[in-house]
Amino acid sequence: MDFNLDETQQDLRTLAADLLAKEAAPERLEAHERSGLPLDPKLWQALRQAGLMSVCLPEESGGAGLGPVEMAVVLREVGAHAAPVPALGTLVSTLAAPRQADIGAVAVREPGRALADPPATTAERSGSGWTLTGRKSGVAYAREAEVLVTADQGVFAVTAPQGVAEPTSTGEPAATLVFEATPAERVAGPEGVDRLRQLYTAGVAAQASGVLAGALKLTTEYIRTRRQFDRALAEFQAVTMQIADVYIAGRALDVAVWSGAWRLAAGLPAEEDLAVAAFHVGEAVKALYTCQHLHGGLGLDVSYPLHRYFAHAKHLNHLLGGADAQLDLIGALV
Repeated sequence: MDFNLDETQQDLRTLAADLLAKEAAPERLEAHERSGLPLDPKLWQALRQAGLMSVCLPEESGGAGLGPVEMAVVLREVGAHAAPVPALGTLVSTLAAPRQADIGAVAVREPGRALADPPATTAERSGSGWTLTGRKSGVAYAREAEVLVTADQGVFAVTAPQGVAEPTSTGEPAATLVFEATPAERVAGPEGVDRLRQLYTAGVAAQASGVLAGALKLTTEYIRTRRQFDRALAEFQAVTMQIADVYIAGRALDVAVWSGAWRLAAGLPAEEDLAVAAFHVGEAVKALYTCQHLHGGLGLDVSYPLHRYFAHAKHLNHLLGGADAQLDLIGALV
């Protein structure tokens, strides 16, 4: 097991980091928030033109043919800049259903059910096709593209499903989707359901690890330069211990993310590693509270970027159902 990035993965990380540093700079994100648009079209176009959203598509479909580790590399950088784009749904869906190049959302959670529960959404044959009946919650960017949906008979692609808008902590659009004999195209059998959920968990955890890394960098710079009683905050022992806790939370999440992504890429069982990663996404939220505390009241100011990291961490933890659900899953697995 080697978590060091190879040359291709390092180049991919550099490309994503450089592009996002330019296109998702804090002032650009502030302008986007004021616009009220569901996503930043210039940022999204830049990511697509750079090929970052097609890295997991097969080469015959115009992609790079890369896998879960490369997906995690890109999503970690998206998280590190708190970029409001549907990168998660796009990259996960291109791995789970490679020929569905235009899908930008993934629906795996049932209302009131844990992510690991079998899907309650049912599929039935209708003539030469299929129909879906059920509900899915927390589907981000569901109205922007086709949606990849898990059901009892496999994984399905649905165009323009009916939905009820949901609020999100990040302000990104999301919805609870309602399927009532909704026409759908099956893109994978029942064996594809677990793989899609695992890819989704890996993607959420990778993005969350980037969010925490970005918040840690911001907080470290703040306590290094902010002075109290003629001393930098970083010189106080209590502050040093708290920022160390944030660093440890980040490292724990990183190890679990790369372990899960590596096992997925190697075709090995990854359920336990991904459940641990999902649990540490909840720990990342606690670490973000510490970052807020170390900033005093500044972290909540909408003119300061930390509030975006806090909002994204809360949102990603919500997508996985929270730490308690992950502890239940880990207990069942072991």
